[in-house]
Amino acid sequence: MFRRVQIVLSFLLLASGLMSGCGKLESGSGEKAPEFVLKDLNGKEVKLSDFKKKKVVILNFWATWCGPCRWEIPQLVEFYNQYQKDVEIVGISLDQGTGAEEKVKNFASKYNVNYPLLMYTNKVIQDYGGITSIPTTFVLDRNRKIYKKYRGYRSKDVFEKDIKTLLGKG
Repeated sequence: MFRRVQIVLSFLLLASGLMSGCGKLESGSGEKAPEFVLKDLNGKEVKLSDFKKKKVVILNFWATWCGPCRWEIPQLVEFYNQYQKDVEIVGISLDQGTGAEEKVKNFASKYNVNYPLLMYTNKVIQDYGGITSIPTTFVLDRNRKIYKKYRGYRSKDVFEKDIKTLLGKG
């Protein structure tokens, strides 16, 4: 039963992403990342502009039930431990329904997530071009312009290369 619910939710997410995907934000487009206002796991509103401008930002769209996300998040935790002086990682959970925040909190505890986790809205999905698969990750430069967009799992080495390039250390 749970598996069927996951499949239906995945389909709905994919369909909504495809329908709202006009004007997709693409890798290297240099477009300014859309501002957002999302709630964190304690219900506090968080904006993209709240994060320090001098840092590179990694926006990671994910869900607790996503297998590749479960592989990628420990890599992001390790990456953040190493680069938090120069990088902000922001996880945007696509979990939905009753108890979604609690599921994300439990996941964050189990995986020792050390960076901010926010809950998605339909608007942020639309503003970011329609998220058609997860994980989907945007790497934003210090001016909040889109440097890279990745669909699917990536190792921390991929992000490390991007960060070094953006910081002029690569």
